[in-house]
Amino acid sequence: MFSAYTISAILALAPAILAAPAPVPQAAYTSAPASYVPAPVPAPSDVAVTNISSHGPFTGMPTTTGALTQTVLAASIPALPPNPTATTYPSDGMLHDPEPAPYTPAGGLGTNGTEPVYNAKSDFDYESLALALYQEWIELDLFHNGLAQFSAEDFEAAGLTATDRSLIEFMADQEVGHATLITNILGAAAPVQCNYNYPFTTVREFIDFNQKLTRFGESGVYGFLNHLDSREAGQLLLQSISTEARQQMIFRQFDGLFPMPVWFEVGIPQSWAWTLLAPYISSCPANQTRLAWQNFPALSVLNQPDAARINANRTTMGETAGNTSSAPFNETVVPMIDSCLNNTVVGEDCSPAISQNRSIPLSFPGRQVFFEWENAGKMVGPNNSYVTATSASAPVYVAWVSQLNLTYTDLTITGPNQGYTFQPNSSTYAGDPAVNGTMFVALTSENITLTPFNLSMINPFVYAGPAIYQAG
Repeated sequence: MFSAYTISAILALAPAILAAPAPVPQAAYTSAPASYVPAPVPAPSDVAVTNISSHGPFTGMPTTTGALTQTVLAASIPALPPNPTATTYPSDGMLHDPEPAPYTPAGGLGTNGTEPVYNAKSDFDYESLALALYQEWIELDLFHNGLAQFSAEDFEAAGLTATDRSLIEFMADQEVGHATLITNILGAAAPVQCNYNYPFTTVREFIDFNQKLTRFGESGVYGFLNHLDSREAGQLLLQSISTEARQQMIFRQFDGLFPMPVWFEVGIPQSWAWTLLAPYISSCPANQTRLAWQNFPALSVLNQPDAARINANRTTMGETAGNTSSAPFNETVVPMIDSCLNNTVVGEDCSPAISQNRSIPLSFPGRQVFFEWENAGKMVGPNNSYVTATSASAPVYVAWVSQLNLTYTDLTITGPNQGYTFQPNSSTYAGDPAVNGTMFVALTSENITLTPFNLSMINPFVYAGPAIYQAG
């Protein structure tokens, strides 16, 4: 409560309070004295990086074939009911156990004060982390290779400035850190850099390939991250893959796509990521650490929605640079009148931008999607030393894997290794179409119900794929 005297005093000061303050001279900032500047803290050295000058397909003969293997105990992992204790916690917002320390609710993994050890703690850990390292190595080379292959004028013609090229270079530097991190976790037998074979011939194709490759690299880690026995390694990998998620979004922006058209990012099994990655690795050193993951027969989307077009509904068969499962669009087959690059009509431009909204979506529910697939038994991957395989019977369904969803549609066979389906009309939540962004499709023999945490149980039923589907 103010007294009358206090109110009068405040009102008396009102003119001074309300008046504009006099200008205050700005202090000139100077560097701190040398004695105030701390000495640099020594940093761990980076892993050895090679400037790869040779790119192209492998032409020799493999000296080893097949995935790394051990004694196999069963044909597949059996489906079991939930753990009996999975639903016993009351989840009522109250504390039910004594706190081990102030402000520390009971529970959690790795929270008992034990010093963390950042290493692989099982075969599952090692093979998953090694797969992630293969991915980091190709991204390191890929980003550098595109910058070296194309001139500044080529990038400028695609709408990418010197600042944009500098960002791609910085992303390559990030991969040095990621490769160093995982190499240190795995130890002396960690996979090293290889030689690679890329499908792009223009800057725009390079960018589109990057946004597809970083999608399956990011999603491949999401698929196994919470299954790692090594919670410590998982923590570091999470902080690495979060950076890659930003890279994928940036490449979508460079590609003239809407940067993040989904509410959730999708996770895929390790064998899916390896199936998509292996075709671009032409050769590795003879003593390279091998992987245990499966290579499925390749699946191609024949009428892949072409993000280089104003109207992707006019996409014709085979508008990709090569027929790999994650091939970029083929910029050279799009007539100039149909190209969205530098288009001045609102809603039709796909030039690099923070965000682009297309008047005509890349895909839509009910779109007829045509597929072609290979038979099992093809030599793929480093030194052609891995062999595609499947344990599934004939394909009956198309599995659509996006966000939190696994949706099946019927596959209609039209001929040897060819067929079609129709894009589903499913949502993650109301207002969030599940089929969107850069996502995944595969052919399966069964339509079993799975969720993000146990999606790898689909593998015994995968006949071919996955393939990238450019839904949005």
